[in-house]
Amino acid sequence: KGATLDWYVKLLGNTGLMQAAAHSLLIAMVSATISSLLGTFISMALHRWRFPSRKVIHTSLFVMMMSPDIVIGISLLVLFMAMSLPLGFWTLLMAHVTLCVPFVAITVHSRLLGFDRHVVEAARDLGAGEYEVFRHVVLPMVFPAVLAGWFMSFTLSIDDVIISFFTTGPTFEVLPLRIYSMVRLGLKPEVNALCAIMILVTAAAVFLSQRLLKEKP
Repeated sequence: KGATLDWYVKLLGNTGLMQAAAHSLLIAMVSATISSLLGTFISMALHRWRFPSRKVIHTSLFVMMMSPDIVIGISLLVLFMAMSLPLGFWTLLMAHVTLCVPFVAITVHSRLLGFDRHVVEAARDLGAGEYEVFRHVVLPMVFPAVLAGWFMSFTLSIDDVIISFFTTGPTFEVLPLRIYSMVRLGLKPEVNALCAIMILVTAAAVFLSQRLLKEKP
């Protein structure tokens, strides 16, 4: 049989895959939003203030970015077990935020390094307060980087397998783990259709992220 869209239609009737896809989208969107807020705050704090642990935090961000997923996953699993936290939505969310925050922080911080501080000083000389300076000067400058960090975090979260394997439980199954379990038992056409959709979504997120990063401040 030639090319057909029948398997995409049948995919909608697979409640297990659809539920796992909904879980993955929920985790990806929430973790990307939280990571963008935390990463932006960290990057602006590192850029604006000089405090004793500044270099330690900056180095830690790079270490977390370069750490293998299996190391992060096992470390977080040990932490959650020590805290007696049941594995599920909240542990998975914390794990994905931990994974994504360094990428957002470094992305926004790189944008801030090219920021002309004279613009801020000029705004203050004209009588603008701290809130007005942030809202009308700083935020428009860094927003493309924040949005790029959001898309990057979304991509990292929705495609993650290893960290999700260690930090989620049977009550909250995400799509990559569902696909992995189905592939082990035999690949079905619905899985191929779903993988094609995931590739398109991921590629679109990466493309938008790169376009936003190329925008001049």
